[in-house]
Amino acid sequence: MTVDDRTAVILDTTAAAQELIAGLISEPWGQVSPSVYETGRLVTLTPWLTGHVQRIEFLLASQRPDGGWGAPQIGYALVPTLSATEGILAALRRHGPDPRLRSAADRGLRLLFRWLNGGAELTFPDMPAVELISPYLIALINEHLDSMPGEWQEGERLKPSADMDGAVLTLIRERLVAGADLPEKLLHALEIVGDAARGLRTIRTEPTGTIGASPAATAAWLGDREPSDPSNPARWHLETVVARHGGPVPCGLPITVFERAWVLSGLIRAGIPVSVPPELVLSLTTQLGPLGASAAAGLPADADTTSGALYALALLGAPHPPDLLWAYETETHFCTWPGEQGLSVSTNAHVLEAFGEYSSLRPDSAARYTATIAKVSAWLCDRQLADGSWQDRWHVSPYYATASSALALDRHGGPESAEAVRSALRWLLATQRADGSWGLWEGTAEETAYALQVLLLTRPASSPAYEEAVARGHASLLRSADRTDQPALWHDKDLYLPTAIVRGTVLAALHLAQRPIVGSGR
Repeated sequence: MTVDDRTAVILDTTAAAQELIAGLISEPWGQVSPSVYETGRLVTLTPWLTGHVQRIEFLLASQRPDGGWGAPQIGYALVPTLSATEGILAALRRHGPDPRLRSAADRGLRLLFRWLNGGAELTFPDMPAVELISPYLIALINEHLDSMPGEWQEGERLKPSADMDGAVLTLIRERLVAGADLPEKLLHALEIVGDAARGLRTIRTEPTGTIGASPAATAAWLGDREPSDPSNPARWHLETVVARHGGPVPCGLPITVFERAWVLSGLIRAGIPVSVPPELVLSLTTQLGPLGASAAAGLPADADTTSGALYALALLGAPHPPDLLWAYETETHFCTWPGEQGLSVSTNAHVLEAFGEYSSLRPDSAARYTATIAKVSAWLCDRQLADGSWQDRWHVSPYYATASSALALDRHGGPESAEAVRSALRWLLATQRADGSWGLWEGTAEETAYALQVLLLTRPASSPAYEEAVARGHASLLRSADRTDQPALWHDKDLYLPTAIVRGTVLAALHLAQRPIVGSGR
């Protein structure tokens, strides 16, 4: 490959990044992969909605040979398998005998009985509302089995484990029936309250027509009867969402602020010379309220999205003081939202970037944030695992958490964080796969891009091993960058793939990997 050829590759990458930015405007709700969980809920909740047959076909086509749905690990597969199996059972009861549906339901049930009734050791990932969704779906499936005598073994029912006893779910339903308001963050999983959600007067649709930025929650509020008014905002929202993938639906939509912040900051941090329309900058600044920004209308404000927006604005040359993030500060770290059960490494890494980047651009006010930067940096270093990696509650892969943490610490953590960054680099070099990729379950373009970004942005001392790892990773990424079957690795009620964000991550890594070749330096 000549230098001119290499330059052409860079120009193509830049053009692709500019095209990606244009897509942020043309698809303002965001670009997200279909979800088995949410699609299964719509099969049950809104059979009248456009694309019902296509949703059933999606469930049938995505069933694994072992009868399950979703990722290979049981903890990640349980919720989508419960939802798809229940949706197919609901379709069987509604539409009558169908050999394909009966076979899919039988295989799904066999696997669920083996997992839940056969003593399998279940480890649940820290995903939103999993402890509420599981008993909700188990109860629905058992109700189907009670209503279909002779179809499956008499008296055999799914048995929830001790941590899915449904007591909290029952309490939530009772309080809702008694007129209590549902906590805002639970609107995203409104479907768990069952019939009590239908037309609930204490809930109003957002300007986009959604309830809780979730097709399932919106469908639960609408109910199984088609609205008489075709301009009903919730119906209009669902019709718009199902048109995206021809029937199947994603876990969360819209994800406007989240998507724009992550895409723009990733591209700019990598040095891709893109032009960002003013309306995208304004779409981030106007969302910064007293508690910051939410991923989109229908979701509460959170520290992660707020930090991402603040960091992107700083890189765009429109810095906004990060003081509003102090509303999320705890004694030891920053929570994603007040009352959070659990903690997030990536949220704190993004908080560090927000405070650190603003301080770099506004040195006259940097002293105001020195203590916060030191506190978050130390906390991140303390959360690093012995092997040099980090793990997080918002993503399957340690490569996402490690990239988030190592990049933030390298830029803003000071000399005290240097060893943590070096340890992360050693872990990356040690875990590269034989084909040059990186990945938890298999090598993926997304995870390879995270690894390359850390290697190329943290400026490690050059060595033959380092140069070889970058070259092999770059070659692997070139082979897989345009694959359309990228896996879903991000946590929501189901695993999902934010396609524009991942595309931006890959383009950023490709640009970084190609820069040294044409002499731009690290």
